[in-house]
Amino acid sequence: MKKLISFGFVLTMIIANSTELFAQTGTKGIIYAGSSSARGSKGIYVLEFDQQKGTLKELQTVTEGSSPGFLAFSPKKDFLYSIYGTGTLGDGNGAVMSFKIDPSTGFLKKVNEQSVGGKGPAHISIDPKGRFAYTANYGDASVTVFPINADGSLAKASDYVKHTGSSINPQRQLRPHPHSSIPSADGKFLYVSDLGTDRIVIYEVLNEGKLKPAAVPFVQVTAGSGPRHFKIHQNGKFAYSVDELSNTIVGFKVNKKTGALKTIERLSMLPEGYSEVTYASDVHFSPDGKFIYATNRGHESVVIYSVNNRNGKLKMLGHESTGGKHPRNFMISKSGEYVLVGNSNTDNVVIFNRDNNTGLMKPNGVQHTIPAVTCLIEL
Repeated sequence: MKKLISFGFVLTMIIANSTELFAQTGTKGIIYAGSSSARGSKGIYVLEFDQQKGTLKELQTVTEGSSPGFLAFSPKKDFLYSIYGTGTLGDGNGAVMSFKIDPSTGFLKKVNEQSVGGKGPAHISIDPKGRFAYTANYGDASVTVFPINADGSLAKASDYVKHTGSSINPQRQLRPHPHSSIPSADGKFLYVSDLGTDRIVIYEVLNEGKLKPAAVPFVQVTAGSGPRHFKIHQNGKFAYSVDELSNTIVGFKVNKKTGALKTIERLSMLPEGYSEVTYASDVHFSPDGKFIYATNRGHESVVIYSVNNRNGKLKMLGHESTGGKHPRNFMISKSGEYVLVGNSNTDNVVIFNRDNNTGLMKPNGVQHTIPAVTCLIEL
């Protein structure tokens, strides 16, 4: 009997962790790509990533809804969550869907769907403890919170918060535009980059899935900057905002107890003397936290900085052409050996080899076609 119980326990543990094992063993892994519904785009693409050759192969497409723009994993990576410009519920609003990940193939199977309650969701993130999904709704000036059930399905929204305010750009900042929502590593706080008000809004996350303004409820960035995406360093001490309209990156010192942000420095993401129209988009750290990368749309480049782990300051190391137009999103492989850039307007994912020591990158000669690609994440 003891042997039987022991075997059953081991078998249960293997099944529970099979997705993680699948993703980490061998030379092939899985990457998921979101896309806008344009130029023949099919939806969410499931891709095999050969980590030895640095190549992609299409395995599955999920054609639910319209414009699955941004994707996020559950903490155990057994579920994938996606926002949609238009879902299948028929209410005319944006939607969020849950998909079960097959641990042996990486394929997706829809679990359920919920309305975000408004228009234009731009970003989704998942609470580090797996309790909630957060959507930043650019078109509706709102943030929605969805509790996540034990089976990975999404419950109806537990909170829906409207932003107010404006800023100085008459074309882009007449009203709020939440563009991303990033939880702290302990799940206590949620940082919402609002392009329309030039604020990074800070919420305290309550256990019942409600958002409460933090003790310091926001940090104001330079007028007309348009904060878009936000990342917290692995050490939890520093955070960085890429500001779309000014093409700048801003470093902050993080107060872990209150969630408050204090500005360290504000730097251009462009080469000295560059004066053409361009907009910042995405930002990511290297796996070891020594480097940070961000993309410029217009200049069509990835800018590379080293990170001073003591004071959070950045040093620009250079730029690399993205090999396409409008690099809306990119990812760095878990090994740090590859950077994959999704060029939305030229429908191509360009793969770069990356040097873990210098942080520099160069194209490996491989591209993969995905119409209107908007998001790339690795299982």
